[in-house]
Amino acid sequence: MSFENRGPGPREQGAGGAGQDRRPRRPGGRYVPRRKVCLFCVDKVGHVDYKDIGRLGRYVSDRGKIESRRKMGTCAKHQRSLAVALKRARHLALLPYTAGHIRP
Repeated sequence: MSFENRGPGPREQGAGGAGQDRRPRRPGGRYVPRRKVCLFCVDKVGHVDYKDIGRLGRYVSDRGKIESRRKMGTCAKHQRSLAVALKRARHLALLPYTAGHIRP
């Protein structure tokens, strides 16, 4: 194996090391996460449609569970309507209840 064909390592690219973090920090040094916004509120969606599988699929984990508000950033109003829409889509077999690799 030739070493000439390999790209620059992490030190040469400037990806690692002290002071290279792109995370916002407070003056005290604590990490401040970026505030999550509800995508339904951003798109001005009044009611979550159970037939919109592309949008609903983002809110289901790989195990088939409904993702939490804390993880996805949805507001309480849209999280409640999202849960109802996901359950309706599952009932009509538009979405699976469980992941494919878990089923017997």
